[in-house]
Amino acid sequence: MTDFLLVAFVILIAGVVAVPIASRLGLGSVLGYLLAGIFIAPILGGLGVDIEALQVFAEFGVVMMLFLIGLELEPKKLWAMRGQLLGLGGGQVLITIAIIAGIALVAGEVWQSAVGIGAVLALSSTAIILQTLNEKGLFNSEGGKASFSVLLLQDIAVIPLLAFIPLLAVPEIAELAASGGASDGTHGDNGGHGHGASWTLTEGLPVWLSVLITLGGIGAVATIGNFLTRPIFRFIAGANLRELFTATALVFVIGIALLMIIVGLSPALGTFLAGVVLANSEYRHELESDIAPFKGLLLGLFFITVGAGIDFGLVAANWQLLGILAFGLIAVKAAILGGLGYLSGLRRQALWLFALGLAQAGEFGFVLIAFAASHFVFDGQTGDILLLVVAATMLATPVLFIIYDKVIAPRYSVAENREADAINDTNHIIVAGRGRVGGIVDRMLSSAGFSTTVIDYDSRHIEVVRKFGYAAFFGDATRPDLLHAAGIDDAKLLIVALDEREQIDKLVKYAVSNYPNLHVIARAIDRDHVFHLWSFGCRDIIRETYDSSVRMGRSAFQSLGIDAAQSQAMASAWEEMDRKSLRGVADLFDPDIPMAENEALINRVKELQSEWDPVLREQMDTILKRGA
Repeated sequence: MTDFLLVAFVILIAGVVAVPIASRLGLGSVLGYLLAGIFIAPILGGLGVDIEALQVFAEFGVVMMLFLIGLELEPKKLWAMRGQLLGLGGGQVLITIAIIAGIALVAGEVWQSAVGIGAVLALSSTAIILQTLNEKGLFNSEGGKASFSVLLLQDIAVIPLLAFIPLLAVPEIAELAASGGASDGTHGDNGGHGHGASWTLTEGLPVWLSVLITLGGIGAVATIGNFLTRPIFRFIAGANLRELFTATALVFVIGIALLMIIVGLSPALGTFLAGVVLANSEYRHELESDIAPFKGLLLGLFFITVGAGIDFGLVAANWQLLGILAFGLIAVKAAILGGLGYLSGLRRQALWLFALGLAQAGEFGFVLIAFAASHFVFDGQTGDILLLVVAATMLATPVLFIIYDKVIAPRYSVAENREADAINDTNHIIVAGRGRVGGIVDRMLSSAGFSTTVIDYDSRHIEVVRKFGYAAFFGDATRPDLLHAAGIDDAKLLIVALDEREQIDKLVKYAVSNYPNLHVIARAIDRDHVFHLWSFGCRDIIRETYDSSVRMGRSAFQSLGIDAAQSQAMASAWEEMDRKSLRGVADLFDPDIPMAENEALINRVKELQSEWDPVLREQMDTILKRGA
């Protein structure tokens, strides 16, 4: 028990320390977990931890991740992806196997080993890529969707690859192993992390019967998703215990994973299909909220085990070969993906995201290496080198995403490829940003006969705006020279309606400090941002979701049977009190102290609540009695 707690403590503290540091440095959580695993590898080795066994357990995080992704995809959306699934995904797997096998043949491998190596390295890391795409908000981008299609096809391809690899056995390697002259490595025949013969009903059966059993398993998943989840969760709800919902969600996912293994399918694929079936279920959000924490912890554990499993002794002995192979693999896969992506219509940063994001080998490579070595497709030494290549390319993936973020994406930014417009029209009102907030403000001012000078950073949006007859200039409104050209020296009003918080802060700070007679109205992202802008000297601050939230509260009053006039009066009373409380604590805000640690501010908020809550309640009661 003590050993288990010690191992759990070491792993958790490594993640808790490394990931925030990596995230603050812009490296992303995945690289943080990988580095954490590298640092604690000696400790885990000293404690006798079986890293491979721990990794097999942690890979269930990938299964949970695909289930959650399936929950976000309706069946019609999945059907719409069929072209990318078959064209991009299928093409990538087959072409990559062929090209890598050709390179291996030239390097002196026999054709069976060459094809096996190609199969191992053709797959990419579902765990790293999807986690990173979600973190960076790129999952729904054009490149992100294409990447997901390929990853999904790769997960499907694992099944036929597991069936095909035993056919590639090299007689000479098998004979050498039988005579004791060579080892097949430390990789036992685990059947692919859960695809062992003792668990799979389709093992050794005729093809037609295996297909029937597999289709039956898929049908069972569809039946469970459509007909059994509602009564099961309704029954569990009767106990009124939150932990039972969580347990039921885990039972649901684990049960489907086991069912998929039994019928010869990938558990990740099976749970993904289950998620798609449940995409329209009323329990979708319940399942998502229950599964997400376990998914995050297991994925983090998986990345830590990848880092901890690196054999640095073997790396030191073969570092030159390892570097060449890892770099070469990334270059070859990126070139293949780039070509396929271009043919499928991907362009600009979407093409680079697709090519660089999928250029590594993946976690299923560990599975296939063990499986291939145990079936004498290549010898143990080759298997060990391949393990290091897979781990090295996975470690390099966060770096590739950093290159994409810092080097490639900015090159395609419209701001980098277009000079700011020459502003030849100045007015007493400047609107910085004409998106969903600034656009409404500009239209309201124009309708009242006021002339504005609008500056926006999105050239495509500006072109659309101009087609509707509205004037706008392209440029970065935080640049002093552009503000000067827009007439800020003589302006009476500056409306800051930019989208990004850093840009808002930069512009507000500059305008308030340099133009004390200029009235600045600033858009705030949230309540915390209000305090920051107040500390800069801005005194006219509008929270972007505030008014819509107050209107929603007013509608809630009306839905409870309170008439429209009373609801409006109650909403106005609450709004007035909220604004007073905001002003009452704004001067206590310190931008150098996190709000949760600012004791003076916290105490003042509590004082105001105890002072004003009874007053507000009395006002509400008076409004209701007046209406009655």
